[in-house]
Amino acid sequence: MTCFFRSAFIGVTVFALVLAGIAKRDKPQVTDITIGWKDNILSIYHPQIPGGKIDTWYLEAYCRPGSTDRPWNETTIGHRTELVSINESRTEIKLKCTLEDGVRVDHLIRATRTGVSFDLIAKNPTEKVSEAHWAQPCIRVGKFTGKGADETDDAYAYIKKSFIFQDKDDIPDFLPTKDWATKARYVPGQVWCPKNVNRDDVNPRPLHPSPPHKNIIGCVSADKKWLMASVWEPYQELFQGVIRCIHSDFRIGGLGPGETKKIRGKMYLLPNDVPALLALHEKEFPDKAKKH
Repeated sequence: MTCFFRSAFIGVTVFALVLAGIAKRDKPQVTDITIGWKDNILSIYHPQIPGGKIDTWYLEAYCRPGSTDRPWNETTIGHRTELVSINESRTEIKLKCTLEDGVRVDHLIRATRTGVSFDLIAKNPTEKVSEAHWAQPCIRVGKFTGKGADETDDAYAYIKKSFIFQDKDDIPDFLPTKDWATKARYVPGQVWCPKNVNRDDVNPRPLHPSPPHKNIIGCVSADKKWLMASVWEPYQELFQGVIRCIHSDFRIGGLGPGETKKIRGKMYLLPNDVPALLALHEKEFPDKAKKH
């Protein structure tokens, strides 16, 4: 190869590598997810997402059954959450919740390449039945969707960036969905109750007439490059709340004396690719994916 052609070849190769590097930087990369917990707020950090983090009120409340048409203060069970440990790389957190009826819930929370995983163990060491039927992680998505208080005075603008799977297909249904409910003890908001849960035992906000098709609720980022989706198994409800928040609320179903139950969840943080989300969901929650 002559010096001219060799130089030209090297130049083209270097240029192609530079372009590839630029393209790689522009494409969302799911790396470097870290987590923190302080003052009942679980924070998920990623340098590329709008706002740099997603905060979750973890946990907002533990709840009794019979809640759909009852004052909220009669539904909640007092609890205290304590930080047990966090590792040096800020990728694993252990929490302990103690409910006023004596129930203990241990939380193992881990950052992964595709989001954050949750493994819970609920124990009732007492000799009495616990009415702890469900609990609420409240995910604040205003900044992530570009519809936070700094961007708009419309506290419900974010719902148009939020989705569930209501129809019986794999296409996300953005809110407000068809047959939107508007009447309840407290308004606004929207609750979706799965088939296996008593409709008298969910949030006292407008209750959608149809059960969700999948146990997924999520939203798309302001720059449309990312999606966040929350999943729990078992779950009590999906809920669009009133403080620029969305919920997938996990189900406990009550605990008999000495009873222990396991619950698991995932908060996905991915490039905006719904088929990839559904493939991961089917892999990680195969029983729930098949049931729906």
